[in-house]
Amino acid sequence: RAGGSVGQTGPIRAVQQHGPVHTDAVTSVAALIPDLCVSGGRDKSVAVCSWRSGATLHRFLGHQREVTKVTSALDSSRVFSASRDKTVMMWELHGTSEPSQHFAGHDLVVTGLAVSPDASQLCTGSRDNTMCKWDIETGERLGQATISRNLVTHLCWVPGEPYVVQTSEDKTVRVWDSRELQVAQAFPAGRHIQTCCTVSADGRHCLSTSSGCAGEGGEATLWDLRQTRNRVQEYRGHFQTTTSCVFLPGGPALTPSIATCSYDSTVKVWERDTGGRG
Repeated sequence: RAGGSVGQTGPIRAVQQHGPVHTDAVTSVAALIPDLCVSGGRDKSVAVCSWRSGATLHRFLGHQREVTKVTSALDSSRVFSASRDKTVMMWELHGTSEPSQHFAGHDLVVTGLAVSPDASQLCTGSRDNTMCKWDIETGERLGQATISRNLVTHLCWVPGEPYVVQTSEDKTVRVWDSRELQVAQAFPAGRHIQTCCTVSADGRHCLSTSSGCAGEGGEATLWDLRQTRNRVQEYRGHFQTTTSCVFLPGGPALTPSIATCSYDSTVKVWERDTGGRG
């Protein structure tokens, strides 16, 4: 709720809408501090907008094909975009409209992006079964690891740690040690493709989501990152593929909660520890 507290209740106001930023489908969006967001689309563009005013502050063009993922450094001074053109680009919010760095080395579409907490390194994943680590300042590839059938679907960095969580079409959630670019642990494979992942702000838990159809699959799973192979909770109720998930901000008086969204046209809010739906 923009401009309000999480605990507010009352009449629901009309949603504020603004003119289209992209000329085709929006494929990815990420938050920037304090009141900006970055989005990428099938129109090959990357846009930075104010979610308060709706104004488009930056529009970056450089990719040759659809933008698949966008993310930012923690200080929000730089944004990164991945594309079906097999490349990743870095853009400066206070620089020119040209990319300040270009990361090329994958053989297929780039489907995962994660920036280290100190904003010095970038991890990327692709449908070519490969994970890569890059030096952000120089664009140099610092490491590469390939696992058969590991078609990467999403990446996220564990806050304050050298670890990166990764979901894959091989139904596995892996935790990588970015220092050597080696798998530190892998959770038991699920029954369905793992589509997305996110990590809690305290770095203790990870959420992953899965594909599904006609009420089969589509679950979200809570993992304990401190204990290998420990599934904490599952959240079932979506009827199609669950595409994204998020830990909701809480407080001392609020029950820890998560939210998931799905191709079934719903967003569901869950009690994190019990799996009950709000």
